[in-house]
Amino acid sequence: MKNEYISKNKLKAYKLFFGTLTSEDRLLIINALRDKAKTVNELQKELKLEQTRVSHNLRRLRHCGFVNVVQQGKYRVYRLNRGTISPLMNMIDSHMEEFCIKIVSHKHGRVLRL
Repeated sequence: MKNEYISKNKLKAYKLFFGTLTSEDRLLIINALRDKAKTVNELQKELKLEQTRVSHNLRRLRHCGFVNVVQQGKYRVYRLNRGTISPLMNMIDSHMEEFCIKIVSHKHGRVLRL
C-alpha cells in the first residue's frame, strides 16, 4: 500500500532534519550559536568538546542548513540560520516549556532519567 501522505524522499528529508537534532553535541552547538556567530575554536573552548567533534557536527549542521559559514580572514565563522532555525528553536523552546520539561523533571513525583 502506497503512503498517500508523504513521499519517500520527503520522509527521508524529515528523518535527516530531525535526526540532526538528536545529537547532544549538535544541540549544544545550536544553542551556543543563538546569540552570536563563533569560530570552531570558540565553540570548542565554550563547550569543552574536542575540535574534531565540533568540526564534524558543524559539517552536518551546515549540510542541513542549520548554520551558515563565512570566511573572516583565516577563520571560518559559523552563524545559526536566522531565517529558519532561530525562529524554529524559539518555537521548540516554548513547546518544551509547556510539555517536555515537566516530563523529564517529574512524573508522578519521580525523576525520569533519559
